[in-house]
Amino acid sequence: MKTADLKSRLAGSEFDAALAVNYKKEDIELQKARYIRIAESFEELYGADRDVQVFSAPGRTEVCGNHTDHNHGIVLAASVNLDAVAVAGKNDENIVRVKSEGYKMDVCDLSDLGVMPAERGKSASLVRGVCAGFKNRGYNIGGFDAATASDVLSGSGLSSSAAFEVLLGTMLNYLYNDGKISPVEIAQIAQFAENEYFGKPCGLMDQMACSVGGFVMIDFKDPSQPVINKLSFDFGSCGHALCIVDTGGNHADLTDEYAAVRGEMETVASKFGKAVLRDVDKAEFEKNISVVRDSAGDRAVLRAMHFYNENIRVAKQAEALGAGDFEAFKALVIESGASSYMYNQNVYTCKAPSDQPVSLALAICQDILKGKGAWRVHGGGFAGTIQAFVPMEVLDEFKSKICAVFGEKSCYVLNIRPEGGIKVI
Repeated sequence: MKTADLKSRLAGSEFDAALAVNYKKEDIELQKARYIRIAESFEELYGADRDVQVFSAPGRTEVCGNHTDHNHGIVLAASVNLDAVAVAGKNDENIVRVKSEGYKMDVCDLSDLGVMPAERGKSASLVRGVCAGFKNRGYNIGGFDAATASDVLSGSGLSSSAAFEVLLGTMLNYLYNDGKISPVEIAQIAQFAENEYFGKPCGLMDQMACSVGGFVMIDFKDPSQPVINKLSFDFGSCGHALCIVDTGGNHADLTDEYAAVRGEMETVASKFGKAVLRDVDKAEFEKNISVVRDSAGDRAVLRAMHFYNENIRVAKQAEALGAGDFEAFKALVIESGASSYMYNQNVYTCKAPSDQPVSLALAICQDILKGKGAWRVHGGGFAGTIQAFVPMEVLDEFKSKICAVFGEKSCYVLNIRPEGGIKVI
């Protein structure tokens, strides 16, 4: 499809039904205008009259399983209606160019897919890493040009980086591999790019939730073959809104904090001759706490305790949702948040103990929602966002009080998106 044809058809109603699958009905016109804007950006960057395709990859919200995936734990997560979108077309130059709205263009020569130390921590490393991941697995790669835009908040805990990685993988999947690569493999390639090229030792949960889509329970006991169970619970029927509060914290200097969570859990596992905590029996760990704390430290022991109990909570939450018991589900959300705060200790960074926006947001949530809703730290923690399940009758009050502290656009009311990384049109 030519860019001119794409814009013309978007201006009409032909694609409304396709867009309505993943966006709120009241947002369709805004999304159409957004897609047209990205197509126009593509034309300005790469020229008009190009054959293009349109792709989307969602952000994600973690529901339970905070910091457990990297030690082969179990998580509940869901894709959301905030996404990264691309208009892309092949080129015959063996070069990938990706221009994201608000950022400089990333350029990757496919003849050199080695790790570039100078790209560490930059989006260019993700472009190179995803292309390398495809090539390593024997899949086709080739040059393409893309214009992208994302409304997945950077540093928000909604996984803007995973959405970008999955978007890149989705483009390569359809442009050069006929869409035959599974969402699971795309997620694994995305994680490879973030671990090996970007330099962040993340687990697989973010990429998997963005790639697979919907509301999912994922067991990472064997990360090469994660067990994915899609849950059919309808959040729209429970009388609550899913809110993400952006506290304004910055993740930029926190990679070492995230790495320490994983590293300390793995240090505990190593005391039992294992690589990850999932392979260490909980009873065996509990029997040897006094020995482990002497060599690994108290915080490592507490983080291990969080890991084991969080895995149990995930199963209980899935059971509660399956039974339609939203009150039990909310109680477990609060319990998960308390565990993250006290045991996993990822609500604020010890580097700046006077700067605690996440702690403050949780305190405000408790004041408003105690006995009514639920609240917890969201995603990696230390800065960024919290998650709240807010009864509809107090939603206006909740938004008003939160926005008075953290800013007019700090509270996002989200929908669960049924699809992951896709070719939209």
